[in-house]
Amino acid sequence: MNETGGKPPGKRERNRQETHERIVTVGLKLFVEKGFEETTLDEIAQTAGIARRTLFSYFESKDDILSSSYGSGFSQALGPAMREESPDQAPIAAARSCLMKLASRYETPDSLAVDKLLRSSPALRARKSGSFDAMACSILEAMENVWPAPDRRDELRLTATVAIGVLKLALDDWRKSEAERPLSEFIDRAFRLLKVIVRLD
Repeated sequence: MNETGGKPPGKRERNRQETHERIVTVGLKLFVEKGFEETTLDEIAQTAGIARRTLFSYFESKDDILSSSYGSGFSQALGPAMREESPDQAPIAAARSCLMKLASRYETPDSLAVDKLLRSSPALRARKSGSFDAMACSILEAMENVWPAPDRRDELRLTATVAIGVLKLALDDWRKSEAERPLSEFIDRAFRLLKVIVRLD
């Protein structure tokens, strides 16, 4: 049994996780060294010591590999984290809590390398913008599970869009500070600013 009381992963599951992590590590290294467009899936597979067919059982494209590197799985963790939030709070408060909990995922060396890579060309900047759109969809889907009432959908759509906008602003400010302080501080500051400016009559 592991610390959480669940059954420990078997050998096959461990091997799959190790292969997944190796592909991501190798892919990121090649993207940084050679450039994203110049790196091929064949090169990633060969360097990772696996067959091309094996690589495709984990990732469908280079974009998938890059996305998996960005934020150290932030996007993938966003939905599950939001579903753990209590429905006894406002959706925007739940979004803030969720983003604060996951902020440290952006603070790894790999995540910083991917962030720099994604800002290196117009095409990659467009991919980065697309990743934020995907995050908004992910957090909205999770919110609709937490607050399923149909008449709240417009509220949740707006909340998800605003929350990811706050995250983008916080990431920009954090990057400009050269990551001297935790990202969570910038997320908290951005949400506090939002509270100040949203005073509609």
